[in-house]
Amino acid sequence: MPSTAPPTLDKANRRLEAFGRHIHARRKSLRISATTAAEAAGMSRMTLHRIERGEPSVTMGAYMNALAALGLDVEVTAPVAGTAKEMVTPPSSRTPTKTVRVGDFAQLRRLAWQLPADAELTPEEAWGTYERNWRHADPSALEDNERQLLDELAHMLGRRPLDV
Repeated sequence: MPSTAPPTLDKANRRLEAFGRHIHARRKSLRISATTAAEAAGMSRMTLHRIERGEPSVTMGAYMNALAALGLDVEVTAPVAGTAKEMVTPPSSRTPTKTVRVGDFAQLRRLAWQLPADAELTPEEAWGTYERNWRHADPSALEDNERQLLDELAHMLGRRPLDV
């Protein structure tokens, strides 16, 4: 039985619902079933559905696991004065300069096993997938094009290169 939701402001409820819709839309755009996404996130299918509805009683950790399983992350920003800008903006809503097709890179495909080969990730999503799952990668099996991709992503995002 799910725990009782803490009291939240209407504005917070609307943000959580919008956040849940973003997560749901991402899962659908990747053509991943709820069961597969939930397993990848280490949760029940019901918890994933509650996240996709934006329920406030779900732990922040569960939200973060669902985001990671779908190759998403969040950025917390201060609101811009005089606007109704959302404070939590999924990077997928920003316009990427380039996309990375999962099936074009052997180690990325291995690390993002839950995504279809034709799934396209933003640079932030691709880097996050490598970074979170690097312990499962085989650096000796990296092809030149994937090494170049990792170098480009690190440079583009201002990150420290992975131990290749």
